[in-house]
Amino acid sequence: MTVPPVLSVEHLTIRFGGLVAVDDLSFEAAPGQITALIGPNGAGKTTVFNCITGFYKPDVGRLTFRRETGASFLLERMDGFRIAQAGVVRTFQNIRLFPGMSVVENLMVAQHVKLMHASLFSVAGFLRLPRFLHAEAQAIERARYWLERTGLVDQADLPAGSLPYGAQRRLEIARAMCAGPSLLCLDEPAAGLNPRESQGLNELLLSIRDEHGISILLIEHDMSVVMQISDRIVVLEQGRKIAAGPPDEVRVNPEVIRAYLGVEDEETAVAVLQGEGARA
Repeated sequence: MTVPPVLSVEHLTIRFGGLVAVDDLSFEAAPGQITALIGPNGAGKTTVFNCITGFYKPDVGRLTFRRETGASFLLERMDGFRIAQAGVVRTFQNIRLFPGMSVVENLMVAQHVKLMHASLFSVAGFLRLPRFLHAEAQAIERARYWLERTGLVDQADLPAGSLPYGAQRRLEIARAMCAGPSLLCLDEPAAGLNPRESQGLNELLLSIRDEHGISILLIEHDMSVVMQISDRIVVLEQGRKIAAGPPDEVRVNPEVIRAYLGVEDEETAVAVLQGEGARA
């Protein structure tokens, strides 16, 4: 029996005035896999993310998200906060933590909706009823777990804005995981990281996939991340898909070498796609 994709993007098109930012794009993300969306600046990657997560409404196209329970959602018809509640959670290229809150408070905020429901919108919380106390204990345990997995236990009580850049990146992913996603959408999570931090990111994302069964959709320019952890790669150029497949196929695809890297030297291009050169 064929397992349906966790995300199906069908004929996605979005225009800004006379500019076609995404042009008739179709691809699928398989459940329990890491799917990378790559391409040069201006290829439309973040626009696709913004459509999937409800920040933009496409002019044309269907975006179908399927949970492991069998429930399905047409994302193009939903408000952004409903999409997050359905199980599609994202991070951003520019870090968007609550800098004045502590690290652990950032993780608790991610669970606010669940806690509000458990509190019957404050009544059970005010009265400290068992249903709320149970939900609160679960939220604290979940926050503790992701503090441990991201190496942030010792910084739990520090303001999030005081953390080093790499630690803030990890905190963003921990916060997203505390929201309980079925599909985790990461917009350039390796941006600004050094090679050691990028390797740590690889290990974290692989553990999220392998140990928790979470599907990941990834935008990333760092080929050392993309090529090492992706199960499938979709390549965009000027809003259109020019290639899709496993890393071994994409790294030697002539269209990718030509259009994505903008170079004719195939040997240099393949080295970059293998993560041996600079960011593309």
